[in-house]
Amino acid sequence: MNLKERCPILNFSDLGDERGKLVVIEGGQDIPFDIQRVFYIYGSDDTIVRGQHANRRSHFVLINVAGQSKVRITDGKEEFVVDLDRPMMGVYIPPMIWKDMYAFSPDSVLLCLASTHYDGSEYIRDYQEYLKEMQ
Repeated sequence: MNLKERCPILNFSDLGDERGKLVVIEGGQDIPFDIQRVFYIYGSDDTIVRGQHANRRSHFVLINVAGQSKVRITDGKEEFVVDLDRPMMGVYIPPMIWKDMYAFSPDSVLLCLASTHYDGSEYIRDYQEYLKEMQ
């Protein structure tokens, strides 16, 4: 399975009507895990790079609910970039995949859904260490 197949783009249904937009995301249904943690990134600009890590156990879905950003995804062999530019789409990132989020628009709000509670010990923050573990 190649990297794009392991990290698919997810498209969520827009259930809105004349009153406005509504997007529902349910853990275990719309995304492939139960949600244990939710956080969001805002106030970054196009010069900031966030992420810069891989997780040993956590699964993530990243969604720009406002504005836009980019996510560089790599496993050390393959790499691709996702433009998160619609609130009805996200990208799934399984464990042991390196991610860099960048090119934040001024109005960007990047929503992150995670399968685990925060545990700093499961983060790999050094890219060279990550590459060694992936060999």
